Amino acid sequence: MTPRHAIRSGLGVLAISIGLTACAGQQPRPVIVPAIDKPTAAAVVRTAESMLGKPYRLGGTLPDGFDCSGLVVYVFARQGWEVPRDVKRQATVGGKVARTGVRAGDLVFFTTTAPGPTHVAIAIDRNRFIHAPKRGAVVRIESLQTAYWAKRFLYGRRLTR
Repeated sequence: MTPRHAIRSGLGVLAISIGLTACAGQQPRPVIVPAIDKPTAAAVVRTAESMLGKPYRLGGTLPDGFDCSGLVVYVFARQGWEVPRDVKRQATVGGKVARTGVRAGDLVFFTTTAPGPTHVAIAIDRNRFIHAPKRGAVVRIESLQTAYWAKRFLYGRRLTR
């Protein structure tokens, strides 16, 4: 049996066992989509770091100027990930992550100008993030522990395929 056939056979057995479990009155387990892996997360962070010092530009999605969600779109696109263009829709992709679970490559969301997610950044690690903060500023690194950001932090999101 080739590995390809073995995989198909294994999936068939899995599908049958899920079906039998469901028939027995138990709910089947949800399918878990793999999250962004560590090498991809590291590449995301490296790409984001290469944008440090680039100017803020409202609506910007290229290195000549970024807004917060445009930086996210650009950085993830370089790794082959398609991410929605605006903060509100970015705040719905992937799985939600609590503050204590944030890791490199996660998106982190803040409420800054209105209720709900209005600002997004890319986590470097559990305490720091890269973002395009505001008009007149440049892409920079900040800490989730500073009073301003800690007070406005909503949640993280880990992208999945």
